[in-house]
Amino acid sequence: METITHQGRETAYRRSDRGGDGTPLLCVHGSGGTNAVWKSQFRLADDRPVAALDLSGHGDSDDIDATAGYSTLSAYADDVIAVAEETDAGVLVGNSLGGAVVMHVVLEREFDPEAVVLAGTGARLSVNEDLLQWLASDWDRVVEFLHGPGRLFDDPTGDLAELSEQAMRESGRAVTERDFRTCHTFDVRDRLDEIDVPALAVVGANDRLTPPWFHEYLADELPDAALAVVENAAHLAMLEQPRAFNSALEQFFEGL
Repeated sequence: METITHQGRETAYRRSDRGGDGTPLLCVHGSGGTNAVWKSQFRLADDRPVAALDLSGHGDSDDIDATAGYSTLSAYADDVIAVAEETDAGVLVGNSLGGAVVMHVVLEREFDPEAVVLAGTGARLSVNEDLLQWLASDWDRVVEFLHGPGRLFDDPTGDLAELSEQAMRESGRAVTERDFRTCHTFDVRDRLDEIDVPALAVVGANDRLTPPWFHEYLADELPDAALAVVENAAHLAMLEQPRAFNSALEQFFEGL
């Protein structure tokens, strides 16, 4: 892991550069996650440098003192911009909360990526009220719920689901609750026309957390967007079906 210091804290990231001359990627994980969710996307490093960060309070990155909502989203945007500038990233790839962070960067900051990939996310990310309640009072139920069929994984019986559960428990209840409550406040449906860079909305066909119609909406409302649906996958399609997910990204990059 490498680190970058900014705003008085260290943000950790992993980077692979195998000499490819494509525009570098920076991948941003979702609620309660870490850079490890992007492990299969490092296969793309033959064509272009790939980096993935730990947002503040996740993995190896220092935490922040921020309330859920705009303050947290803004701090996470600082993390992304710091790592993007350090790695010369020109394409931002965000999953779930990470997609919200990517859209925030494009809309609110003086950072202009060449393109964005919005995976398992949406222009509005309201969270189930039961889940919000469990986040405050029943952490085990949260982890069990998210690792049910069709949520993080279409088939949550394999090793990937076990690793995901372990990573979420390491991030902890407080950080994960902050993440989900930040998602709950996110709504840029009236500003999508301002995201005027090429975009790919990619979703697992069986994602119940951010279903395909969220991404159809993005593809319809963004000025320059394409849609890709990954079969036999749910919210973490990049982990569950990495070959199909990476192929969708490669086709998108070829069209830029």
